[in-house]
Amino acid sequence: MEYNHEVILPNEDLPFKLFLFEGERGNYFRDKHWHRSIEIFAVFEGGLTFYLMETEQQLKPGDFMLVNSNEIHSVDSPLPNQTVVVQIPLQTFSGYFTGEQFIRFTHDPKLHDAQVMKLIKEMYTTYMEKKPGYEMKVKSGYYMLLYLLVTKYREMDVTQRMLKQNKKLNRLTTITNYIKENYREEISLESLAGIFGYAPAYLSRMFQKYAGINYKDYVQSVRVEYAFRELAGTDHTVSEIASNNGFPNSKAFTKAFQKKYGMLPSEYRRSISGR
Repeated sequence: MEYNHEVILPNEDLPFKLFLFEGERGNYFRDKHWHRSIEIFAVFEGGLTFYLMETEQQLKPGDFMLVNSNEIHSVDSPLPNQTVVVQIPLQTFSGYFTGEQFIRFTHDPKLHDAQVMKLIKEMYTTYMEKKPGYEMKVKSGYYMLLYLLVTKYREMDVTQRMLKQNKKLNRLTTITNYIKENYREEISLESLAGIFGYAPAYLSRMFQKYAGINYKDYVQSVRVEYAFRELAGTDHTVSEIASNNGFPNSKAFTKAFQKKYGMLPSEYRRSISGR
C-alpha cells in the first residue's frame, strides 16, 4: 500500500482551496495519502468509493466525506462524477484546537448535512461564474461552513492515541515536504535521516508505522504523482517525463505508472486527448 503526504495551497483569490475533483472522468484512483488541511468531498453526480483509515464508504449524490487533518485516505473513482472538494487550512481552526495542533470532526451523518451540501454547491457555482463581488459571496458561504463545522461537527473527546498519531504524522510532514521539493534527485534513506537528525533504522520504522509505507515506495509514489501531472499538462515525451521526475528510464516510469493508474502512460494521454 502506498501512502503519501499531500501539500495543499489555497486558491489565489480565496483563503481556502475549492475545485472540482480531478477524477471527474472516471478510471481514476488516488492512492492513500494524508495532509494537514481539513478536506470535504461533496458528491453531486455519480459516485465515489472512499477509503478512510481502512474503512470503506460508498458516496452517492448528496453525500459528503469530511477528512480530518492527518487522516490517511484514498479515493476510487471508476465512473464519471461531479465532486466538489473543499480544503481548509488547519490553522483556520487554531482557536478551537482540543490538543496540540489538533482538532477532529465527526464522520457521522448530521441533521445539517443537507445545509453543508447546499453551501458547497452555491460556493462552487458562484466561484465558477465569477460575477462582480463573487469573492465576498463565496467567502460568506465559507464562513457559514466553518461555523457549522465548529458548532455541529467538532468532537470534544479525543484519545491519547489520536494525539500521538497526529504528532508523528506532523513530524513526517516536515520530512515529506523535503522529499517533494527534491524528488528529482537521488535521496537515500541514510542521507535523509542525517539531514533530520534520525538514525536510518528509526526513520524507516517511522515511515512504516505511522504512514504505512516503506521509504522507497513513498519516494516512488511522489515521483509518479508529479509525472502524472506532467503527462496530463504537457506534450513532453514519456522519456522526457521519466527523466524530469527522477526515474532512471522510461521503462521504470511506465511500470510505476501502470501499477498506480492501471494503464500505460500512452493510453492515459490518448484518453484525455479528446477533452
